[in-house]
This record gives sequence, structure tokens and C-alpha cells, in this order.
Amino acid sequence: MVKNTLTTLRSRSRLIIGVLVGLVLVCGLGWVAYNLPPIHDRLAYRVQDALSQIHDFFYAPQKVVFIPQTQQNDQIATIVAATLQALTPTTTKTCPPDVCQTATSTPGSTLTPTSTQAPTNTPTAIPAQVELKGVVHEYQKMNNCGPTNLAMALTFWGWQGDQMTTAAFLRPGFKPGSPDDKDDKNVMPYEMVNFVQQETNLSIILRTGGDIFLLKDLIAAGFPVLVEKGYEPEASLGWMGHYEVVDGYDDSKGVFLVQDSYVQPANGISYPDMQDNWRAFDYTYLVIYPPEKEAQVFSVLGPQADLAYNEQYTAQKAADEVQQLSGRDKFFALFNRGSSLVALQDYAGASAAYDAAYTLYPSIPESQRPYRMTWYQTGPYFAYYYTGRYTDVINLATQTLNSTTSPGLEESWVWRARAEVALGNITDAINDLKQALVWHPGFQPALDDLASLGVSP
Repeated sequence: MVKNTLTTLRSRSRLIIGVLVGLVLVCGLGWVAYNLPPIHDRLAYRVQDALSQIHDFFYAPQKVVFIPQTQQNDQIATIVAATLQALTPTTTKTCPPDVCQTATSTPGSTLTPTSTQAPTNTPTAIPAQVELKGVVHEYQKMNNCGPTNLAMALTFWGWQGDQMTTAAFLRPGFKPGSPDDKDDKNVMPYEMVNFVQQETNLSIILRTGGDIFLLKDLIAAGFPVLVEKGYEPEASLGWMGHYEVVDGYDDSKGVFLVQDSYVQPANGISYPDMQDNWRAFDYTYLVIYPPEKEAQVFSVLGPQADLAYNEQYTAQKAADEVQQLSGRDKFFALFNRGSSLVALQDYAGASAAYDAAYTLYPSIPESQRPYRMTWYQTGPYFAYYYTGRYTDVINLATQTLNSTTSPGLEESWVWRARAEVALGNITDAINDLKQALVWHPGFQPALDDLASLGVSP
């Protein structure tokens, strides 16, 4: 009897051990298989989505509300004055005098717009339907929206390359299909400008405050337009940012045709949807063109070709929309107002606009809250930092970094570090700057800030 019992126990033990060994082997083989580039590349979206949903269940970023602190107006005025004195102005190309008649030989000396109401018709007749041919569509790899859409826009002009070519410059840690992939969440428009200027023979112009009439004018003139806009593909994912190449329109259907790297080529978007979703990014647009076509591009843009005029126009457009809109749209308009005032170096005004936006934010239904806003737009960091509101910078950056399972938001790391330096927390600042370089190897602002602290990366 005892012997039989011992035999049975040994058999069960061997069975349990065998099952455990089998599970370990299966898990190990599964892990190896998952990290094989072809498999990893296909499953990355699903795995990331699952991890994000788990993270969101416990952290619930849509429930988190940023509460800005305030300072006395006299303190802000003193800090802003000192900051502006220390800033170095950047020079930009203005449009030719024969295009922008309000411009003079001094950059920025343009007529300030007093109204931003959209025209009821375009200055010159354009076709009711245009579909440009030549953009090579490509589906994006994980979080590679920016590089993919930039590559697509470039192909229209005969550029030879794809999203991996642009990603090598824009997201140097991007290694799809590899466990060493650095998930840099976003590519900024200025980074796209840098790529075109440094890596191609083409020219590019970046502006804000666009509208559907200008979009149609550019397409009718033969220029696809790269836009940055809000996007809500699935309810479980929530609001996010997205780039699209707009290369056609059809007035009879009331739609733009866009090369969508996430959905499909020649995807139709209604004029109202384009306008509403574009608002979330201050109606940002980029136009790529051969240098010899610059006068033609500037002619279509009119006074918007002049950067100073464009910044003033966009600020007024946002101010108008603040009065006209409500709910989430008003939040976007207030945020845009802040971003426009940052561009104009009115940091006190920008801070007030962002404060108003964040005060409105809790009234937005949780399912509609754009909690990823500072993944893509860093204007509040500028405004709060240059008005001495360092705690607000740190709190906002921390909240932003906590909103994702993989905090590949190098700008947030850098701005938090700058605020920490201002408060004397040098060790924390160095650690944050090094984290920025983990997610975006070679990120120049992080390298420069480390060098200013006497630290090698």
C-alpha cells in the first residue's frame, strides 16, 4: 500500500515537472518567435494595444486633470521681460514683395490681420474636382505615422525612399521587429522641415491657420499638402494625433482625398470633418516643392507665405474661435491661442490661454478628452517655463510621461529637466536628459542641455 502510494506520488511529480518544463519551453519559444522581425512587426500593434488598455485601466489617463498653478501678474511681467531679452530671434524666409504686398524688406513687418473669416469663394476659379497622381501610398509601421506620411509626400516629387529612410533621421531609435525598438511616440513638424532641408534637394514651408479653401487652392495648383490633425480611429484608443497627405478633393461629394497611412490610400474625408479634426493642431500644414516652384507656392499662399503675418493671423483665428465654440472644440481653440502666442513670444498671454484651456478640460466627457495633447504639442512647456512657472512644467511633463506605458516623449523629458535645473534639482535633470536620449538617440536639445551642465551623455 505504501509502495503504491509512493509510486503514485512520484508519477504525479514527474507529470507536474514535465508540464512545468513544457510551459517554460512553450513560453520561451513563444518569446523567441515574437522577437523574430516578421512576427514582431505584425503583432506589435496588438501587443501595444493590449498593454495600453491594461495601463489605461489602472492609471486611467483620461481621468487625470492637470491643474495649473498661478502667479501674480507683476511676477510674470518681470520674468517674461528677462526671458525675452535673453532670447535669440530666428530669421525666416518671407514671401516676395510682389506676392505679399504688405511685406517690406524687413522680415515680420506685415499688416496684422483684423479678421479671419473664411472667404465665401476662392480668389480665382479652380476645378470642382482634382486628384493629383504620384504619391506612393505606404502603410505605417508601429507609431511611424510622421516618417511614413513625410515619405509619401516626398514621393510625389520623385524622391526615392520610404518610411524607413525618413525614420532613420526622424526616429533614430526605431527598429521595427526588434525588442530594442525605441518607441518615440511623435515626430514634430519642425523635424520634418529639418529632414527635407538637410536630406533632400526639395524645399518645404510650414504654416498654421490653414482652411479648406487654401487646402483646395494648393491642390488645384499641383501641390499635395501634409496636414497634422486629430484622429479617433477606435473608441478604445481614444483621441490621438495623426498626419495625412491630402492630394485631392471633390466638391460634388464634399470630400478631400487623403493618403492615410493607417487606414487606406485615397481615403475620403468630408470638408467639415477635415476642418474639425484639423483644429486640434492649429490647422498646421506643410507644403513640399521643388525650389524652382517657390514663387508659385508663395503666390497661392498669398500673405500667409510671410511667417510673421501667418503667426498673427493664426493667433487672431484662434481668438475668434474661442468666442464661437464650446466644449472640446473650445478647448482646442484656447490651446491654439496659447500656441500662437508662444510663436509670437507673448508667454504671459500664452500661459493665460493655456490656463483657460486646462480649466475647461474637466468639463469635457472623459471618453472625449484629448489627454495625449502634450505628446504632440509642447507650447505649454514654453509658456510656463518662460514665465517662471517651473512647478507647472514639471507637473505637466510628469503627467504626460505617466500617460503611456512607454514614455518615448523626448520633449517632455527635456522640458522637465529644464524646470528641474531652474529649481536646482541637477541630479534629477541629468537623469531626465539621459532618458530623452534613450528614447531618441542623438536628440540635440538633450545633448546641448547635458553639455551646459558639464555632463557627457
